[in-house]
Amino acid sequence: MIEAVLLGVFVVLLMLGVPVAFCIGVATLGALMMSLDAGPAVATMAQRMVGGLNSFALLAIPLFILSGVIMGQGGIARRLIDFAKSLIGMVPGGLALVNVVSCTLFGAISGSAVAASSAVGGFMLPEMEKDGFDRNFSAAVTATSATTGLLIPPSNILIVYAIASGGVSIAALFIAGYLPGLLLAGLLMLVCAYHAKRHNLPTAGRQSLRATMGAGLRALPSLLLIVVVIGGILGGIFTATEAGAIAVLYALALAWLAYGEISRRDIYPILLKSAETTAIVMLLVATSVAMSWLLAFHDIPTQVAEFLLQLSNNPLLILLIINLVLLMVGSFMDMTPAVLIFTPIFLPVATQLGMSPLHFGIMMVLNLSIGLVTPPVGSVLFVSCAIAKTTIARMIGPLLPMYAAMIVALLLVTYVPAISEALPRYFGLMN
Repeated sequence: MIEAVLLGVFVVLLMLGVPVAFCIGVATLGALMMSLDAGPAVATMAQRMVGGLNSFALLAIPLFILSGVIMGQGGIARRLIDFAKSLIGMVPGGLALVNVVSCTLFGAISGSAVAASSAVGGFMLPEMEKDGFDRNFSAAVTATSATTGLLIPPSNILIVYAIASGGVSIAALFIAGYLPGLLLAGLLMLVCAYHAKRHNLPTAGRQSLRATMGAGLRALPSLLLIVVVIGGILGGIFTATEAGAIAVLYALALAWLAYGEISRRDIYPILLKSAETTAIVMLLVATSVAMSWLLAFHDIPTQVAEFLLQLSNNPLLILLIINLVLLMVGSFMDMTPAVLIFTPIFLPVATQLGMSPLHFGIMMVLNLSIGLVTPPVGSVLFVSCAIAKTTIARMIGPLLPMYAAMIVALLLVTYVPAISEALPRYFGLMN
């Protein structure tokens, strides 16, 4: 009965357009009130929300959000685009490939798919349209390739999964995301190359070795952020949370002192934007943790695990079912609450099938990344639509081959554990 109320209230509020955090919070409180009086129910809800935020690892999220905002306004995207264009701009349809590479690089540095879509798309979409690319195709490329940064560290959603899983190393997750992220970027580039060949699109022009080296040197300080953050974590110099603080200092020094793209007057708007984003994320985390606790209290994860394992003893089929459920969830729910709510439900099933928690986490994040570019709640999709001044309906056609590439990447990551586990094993981060 409680499960029905929880799901029913959540779905109704979601259909009415209520923000996801409030949908989760109101549904959870309503379900609690079925078994407790109003006073104890509210007190329990408050305790679970506050307790859910009482984690040192969560401190990394506002720090990486702040570093991402600084990078988005610090001229870093333009330098990465110039570098990518100098490397692969001579290939037919090169600007589409440049778009994918730029989004991957900027997404990896900023840790935000929305920031990558906004920063890179604002520059690349007009350039691609001048070169003969269809505006809707260009927007589809930007939206889908921006999601690669959620797998390539530093990634806030991987930190959230580490907390939800109750023990997976953040460092191991960061390293595990590289190959899946690059695999996804590579498949999207194949789609772009095929589209360019089919429509006989021009190159972006060949640059001299000197120009390429110059672009590389200008982009190098930005790219070194990844080396500093990941190298420091792997070397045991600092934790993932401390790495967030290092990322903020490095980004500020780069954008303010080295590039001169931001000034003292820009600091307050940057802090305000970061605080707004952090508040949204933390409210989602707090309400999601409360709902996750309620589900665990009523033994829902165990019931789901038993149900799935009774359906079939074939691990391939059960993982396919889990992926289908997560694909539907990702279309209607933001990644953060989806990870916090569904990790405790599906992770026990995956581990019983012999899947490592690290492998499951990468699969889950890649799966939910598809939801960011899927209607009706795809935040990255809406950003790309706004920049391209188009509609989702017009983008669906160009998006279909991109979806196919993302599904292929998801299936490969799901059924080939080495893609996620090879690098962590090499660095001694998992047995």
